[in-house]
Amino acid sequence: MFRYTKLTAFRELLVWLVTLVGLLPFYLLIVTALKDDQEVLTTSAMAPPSSIDFGAFVEVLTTGGRNSIPMSILNSVIITVGAIAGLVLLGSITAYVIARRTQAWSNLTYYLVLIAIILPAQLGTVPLYIGARSVGLTGNALGMILLWIGILLPLSIFLYASFFRGLTTEYEEAAVIDGASPTQAFFRVVLPLMAPATGTVAILAGLIVWNDFFNSLIFLGGSATQTLPVAMYTYVGGLVSAWNKIFAVVIISMIPILLFYMFAQKRFIQGFAGGLKG
Repeated sequence: MFRYTKLTAFRELLVWLVTLVGLLPFYLLIVTALKDDQEVLTTSAMAPPSSIDFGAFVEVLTTGGRNSIPMSILNSVIITVGAIAGLVLLGSITAYVIARRTQAWSNLTYYLVLIAIILPAQLGTVPLYIGARSVGLTGNALGMILLWIGILLPLSIFLYASFFRGLTTEYEEAAVIDGASPTQAFFRVVLPLMAPATGTVAILAGLIVWNDFFNSLIFLGGSATQTLPVAMYTYVGGLVSAWNKIFAVVIISMIPILLFYMFAQKRFIQGFAGGLKG
């Protein structure tokens, strides 16, 4: 029989306090975005708006120019989707070869992949930029897609390889017996079974690419192709920052990735569980 004790009450209070602390940034985000330009500078950040004002949202969505928010959203979507597609295709194929081969080179390649995950990507920023500029891959979406595929491919291979090593070969063998080629067996039988790993790769890559500021600023700086985080930075001034507009852009940028995560969270959890088990 359950007994409501003082310890239980203390635990519930602690949970509520932690929840409130976790929700505080979202509260500040929303109330600041709903204030007008004058009120955001003259009232406390904790104070709710005297009247709900969607002017910040309207302004950031209708302002044109190089740093147009709608165009920046489109650029971010193109880069994110392109990077995810490349990571799923190349990561799954490479991991499949590594996992299904028993030669010494496959294990060596796998360990090199692990080393690539550990190394910070910032170490290669300068040579990557010089190389990308020399072949015309700076200032455009294609260059950013290829950059992110190169940076995140080791992580994609690691997650897929963990799954492939835990998957029996009976499925592929049965498909080959039925007349399928190895390529057909992979794309029609094996890859669909990797849906949890694919969901994990897609969500992790999507979060990283969508929220990236550093690489986008370096490789897209000064061009007409700007991503959402870089466009948001234009509202940050040296003396006065338009915090209501900045927070409005933050809220807008959160919506697509939150919807995507809610849609794929089941696959995400399954993918992490399978990857750790493998």
